Amino acid sequence: MSAFGWLDWVVIGVYLVGTMIAGLAMRRYVGKVEHFLVAGREMDVYLGVASLAATEFGIITAMYTAELGYKNGFAGAIPGILEAIAMLVVGLSGFVINPLRESGALTIPELLARKFGSRVRWMAGLVIFLGGLLNMGIFLRVGGEFLMIVTKIPVKYLELTMTVLLLTVLIYTVLGGMLSVLVTDYLQFLVMGVGLVLVSVLAALDVGWENIVTAVQKQHGSGAFNPFVSQEMGVTYVVWQALNQLAVVLTWQTVIQRVLSSRDPKTARQVYTRTSFYFVGRFLIPAFWGMAALAVLGSRAPSNTLHAMPVYLSTLVPSGLLGLVVASMLAADMSTDSSYMLTWGSILYNDIICPLRKQPFSERSGLLVNRIIILGIGAFLLVYGLWYQLPGRAWDYLSITANYWKGANTTGAIAAILGGAVSPIIFLLAGLAKNVEIAGLVSFGLAAAGMLIGSWIGPSPSAPAVKA
Repeated sequence: MSAFGWLDWVVIGVYLVGTMIAGLAMRRYVGKVEHFLVAGREMDVYLGVASLAATEFGIITAMYTAELGYKNGFAGAIPGILEAIAMLVVGLSGFVINPLRESGALTIPELLARKFGSRVRWMAGLVIFLGGLLNMGIFLRVGGEFLMIVTKIPVKYLELTMTVLLLTVLIYTVLGGMLSVLVTDYLQFLVMGVGLVLVSVLAALDVGWENIVTAVQKQHGSGAFNPFVSQEMGVTYVVWQALNQLAVVLTWQTVIQRVLSSRDPKTARQVYTRTSFYFVGRFLIPAFWGMAALAVLGSRAPSNTLHAMPVYLSTLVPSGLLGLVVASMLAADMSTDSSYMLTWGSILYNDIICPLRKQPFSERSGLLVNRIIILGIGAFLLVYGLWYQLPGRAWDYLSITANYWKGANTTGAIAAILGGAVSPIIFLLAGLAKNVEIAGLVSFGLAAAGMLIGSWIGPSPSAPAVKA
């Protein structure tokens, strides 16, 4: 069994100090709210690819995707394949992201306001902010569980450990905003890449490809290779995931933030096309770790299948290299935390607070408010330990109809928001939350129906003048 030694702690310490220095170095370039939220819209292709890849791979992603591999075999990577296809198609076509970047908006609700009015902007901003914040609620605890298992730190220190980590992220995010996020994302992408390759090679050498294939086939049968016949997945799950991944690519604000930060629409499209295949690896690599854990642990696996992968890693990686692996997972977690806090903070500032003011904030006041918001989000994350992500996103229909359907109006937009947001809540309260794919499909269907019916019965559309 691997022992987490002093060399491992040195590696982690060097990584954390280096990240902090890089993040703090960007604070001198932040003079405007636009610098803070979208990096002055100067992000190039390479930085965008690294930032998007790093942000969308956190410890929680690694653990839940590894669990998909453990419970479903190779079929567990199907969400990543669908997301890669969606991102490639959108990147090549410019669908939605072209008009979004050309609009000069800071957020999706701001763009919606130009078609549907300020009420829709405020309502959309509120639902997006609350949904995003609740989505983050479990990040720290799941990340802490990974660290406790791999490093053997006593569980009683989980809260303290993750508090220190979050404070580190908060410091450079509050001071440098998106500029610090992009620079630290780049460093974290490099460290994370080394860790992903290292663990994958060690797992392949330790277990062997044939043994992994045999183990998942024995456990899951043909469903280990075909998600359509998998007992855990099936046709409904795949259809829901196809819609869900398209919604992520088009409207998930942490992804769209890279579109808004790009130099121009062409750069945004290139970021999408060049990042697309990464999402196959984002799901397949941790799923491979989960399958290796299944082959090695067998009946010795923990009762909580979410912990199977970190338990296996704690025995697989030798001391010295284990510190590098943990540093790579910390890199993944810190990148996600910083970007998500900035993203949801931008929604609260730009689409909930600003529309309520008669006079706009000065640049100095705007920066102060944004920094206070991020500190508040950080404080919330420290005390909030439960999470439920609303399946399905109404924003997909709103973004498409706002840009491509002249008949869409405010009534339809409000109906789409209510239909998309309320139906998952009903599923949750009715005790049907386990049927997440059904809840997601119903959410998409009601959002689409709300947009169509609401636009049909509502007044003719107009384009209200809204201050950006």
